[in-house]
Amino acid sequence: MDNGGTTPKSLPVRFVGSGSEYFRIWIVNLLLTLVTIGLYYPFAKVRRLRYLHGATEIGSHAMSFHADPWKMLRGYLLVAAMAGAYSGANYFSPTAGLVALLIVGAVWPALWHSSMRFRLANTGWRGLRFRFTGSRGGAYAVMLSWVLIVFVFAALGALLAPERGSKPGLGDVLAGLLPLIVVGFVPALLWWVRRYQHDHYALGGEASRFSAGVGSFYGVFALAALMFLGIIAVIGVAAAFLVPALFGGGKAGGGLGAGLVIAGVLGVLLYLAVLILVGAFVGARLQNLVWNGTRSQHIAFDSRLTMRSLAGLTMKNWLLIVLTVGLYYPFATVAMARLRLQAVQVVFAVDPDTLVAVASQIDESAAGDAAGDLFGFDIGL
Repeated sequence: MDNGGTTPKSLPVRFVGSGSEYFRIWIVNLLLTLVTIGLYYPFAKVRRLRYLHGATEIGSHAMSFHADPWKMLRGYLLVAAMAGAYSGANYFSPTAGLVALLIVGAVWPALWHSSMRFRLANTGWRGLRFRFTGSRGGAYAVMLSWVLIVFVFAALGALLAPERGSKPGLGDVLAGLLPLIVVGFVPALLWWVRRYQHDHYALGGEASRFSAGVGSFYGVFALAALMFLGIIAVIGVAAAFLVPALFGGGKAGGGLGAGLVIAGVLGVLLYLAVLILVGAFVGARLQNLVWNGTRSQHIAFDSRLTMRSLAGLTMKNWLLIVLTVGLYYPFATVAMARLRLQAVQVVFAVDPDTLVAVASQIDESAAGDAAGDLFGFDIGL
């Protein structure tokens, strides 16, 4: 980021939405989507995004969302038609279903690319529209990398699978390791997706670049794996002391039911610990890594989300959602948005007013990006 010798200015990101306001939007959206058998969904999404964007302020200026729900509806109907065609083809013939799946897979990267262009072109701040400048070919390269890796290892698994009645050998060991090898590619694939996205954001004359390396993504997941093993070790040690006691110290007929109960409780605790603690660690680290690694010539980001705050809020949200039979969900959404957004500051190397004034003179293509996507795809990818 080039500051030209001036002092950088940080603008905090604030989220001013309230759970009660968002609840009213959410409940109306839910009811109308159910009544219209899903046809209202694009309109519901626009209402939701307009509220969330409008409640997000950078400095003292709110963001905005301008998408036309009727245009989005056409895109959703096309996607629904594709899904219906695949289901119908698969019902009549597995071969036809496979052909339909290949066709859907062939166009999916284009839909993903169109979705990002549409979403960014309809997102604004201070009268400027954002843009996504990534190419459709880049989207195909990213998406097909996932498909290629899965296909290659699925083929290897089939080739290494033991024949019926044969003795276990090296091929069996390699076949058993294939799932772990595939999982080992996940950080690299996720980095590739994030690099493609964050390397092609634009606002006025500012074009973003993504500097985080693939090694930093592997570092996050390696630490998460160590945390996961640590949780298992702690619960295992606790089980080693508690379960024998609950089984009656090894006496016949003693404590079997209680032992089963505590085993079930420990299993649930392990599951929740992994989801909340490890999930919060990965979520916080990746947010900081991705946004701190995203910058343009005059704009950078400073994200300082902590695992502790994310884990605490996640636990609270889950508990209240369960206790309220799901009715707390919109309040949880607002609370999570506030935590994540307010952990970020936008750092300007020049005066923001000057930057916006200059950008306003050259910001003429975002509306064209929105109009250029005929079906208005926004499929949430």
